[in-house]
Amino acid sequence: MPDATNFDAATSLETPRLLLRRWRDDDLDGFAAITAQPEVMRYIHDGRTLDRPATAERLASYQRHWDEHGFGLYAVEIKETGELAGFTGLAVPVFLPEVMPAVEIGWRLGRAHWGRGLATEAARAVVARTRARLGLRRLVSIHVVGNEASARVMLKLGMSLDRETVQPDTGRRVRVYAMDL
Repeated sequence: MPDATNFDAATSLETPRLLLRRWRDDDLDGFAAITAQPEVMRYIHDGRTLDRPATAERLASYQRHWDEHGFGLYAVEIKETGELAGFTGLAVPVFLPEVMPAVEIGWRLGRAHWGRGLATEAARAVVARTRARLGLRRLVSIHVVGNEASARVMLKLGMSLDRETVQPDTGRRVRVYAMDL
């Protein structure tokens, strides 16, 4: 598993429409609005929405991940408006022990930002940065069976289906996609 010494500590990326950056304290309201949307959370963990305190803990865990690993989930901001759209980036998928050791690329956008190619645009920027600077040989991405929108992003990134399995803590069927870097 790579550590922070292997990764350029740059904390932001830009795409034509997006700014990917580290989380700020003032992101809590926007992210809490996203995690409160049932359509957004339907395929996340056990499918339940998060309240504000749970969202705050999630953001704190994202910050700790950056501090511990030197990479993590970027806040995704729409450049034109400054609105928080969600996140994309890298995480260690400890929730699925059978794929460990691994690094997962993932994303989550608020419902208002679906269907415009933003998840793919953001994820491609993360893949490019990862290839250039992280020294990983492989990335995985995991989605709950039925989340075909996420599967399409995985395919657009050049990933292929690695396996279908069950997430131990929820009992939900998941598909693991992978790509060599």
